[in-house]
Amino acid sequence: MKYLLTIGLLATGSLSLLAQSKAKPKPKPATAKKTVVTAAPAGAPALKTLADSASYAIGVNIAQSMKKDLGDINTNIMMGAMKATFEGKKPVLDDDVLMNVIMTYSEKAKEAQAQTTVDAGRAFLTKNKTQQGVTTTASGLQYIVLKEGTGEKPGANDTAICHYRGSLLDSTEFDNSYDRGEPLTIPVSGVIKGWTEGLQLMSKGSKYKFFIPYELGYGLRGAPPTIPGGSVLVFEVELMDVKKGN
Repeated sequence: MKYLLTIGLLATGSLSLLAQSKAKPKPKPATAKKTVVTAAPAGAPALKTLADSASYAIGVNIAQSMKKDLGDINTNIMMGAMKATFEGKKPVLDDDVLMNVIMTYSEKAKEAQAQTTVDAGRAFLTKNKTQQGVTTTASGLQYIVLKEGTGEKPGANDTAICHYRGSLLDSTEFDNSYDRGEPLTIPVSGVIKGWTEGLQLMSKGSKYKFFIPYELGYGLRGAPPTIPGGSVLVFEVELMDVKKGN
């Protein structure tokens, strides 16, 4: 399963980095010092071999990651499932159901983490759609026509050449083609859903302002570190040219 495999790889990587960061310099000849041995906490496992210590360290690493990211996981059930799997017992859920459950739970966990941003975005869009000049499509995309062009409109199979600037609701700018001095050339169907829909509303020479709900943007995952999960995206897009596809 990819999810657990990823955690395992991360755990291994973290242990490697930890080992490197904790590497001690070669001791200089000096008067011998007494070694202080710290007693293990009551009930702690006996770590007699390197494999024992690695097993313990990996367990701590995985638990810390899951405690941080997975919220209200039932640790008793999780540990029971891990033990049964290590013992070769057949899972209660088949592979397809397992993956579906993990994906569904993961999405809900992301939504919970992004809830403040999601709520702020929904409140903004609800108010914004009542503003003069704002049009809302069936998908929830909102836009304002800043300048209407007279050229052809791109289709889903075409390529758009456009200048744009993108920002969050707090006006934090995360991208700007004008600053780069070069317009973006992109397949109309090769961008986020809000852009794919929005570009096909524009005629060549137009300039629109789009307000893109997170569902039509980068979703609950966002685009770290610049775009938090659940963010409404604000784009000013100027359609410079259209290259027809097949």
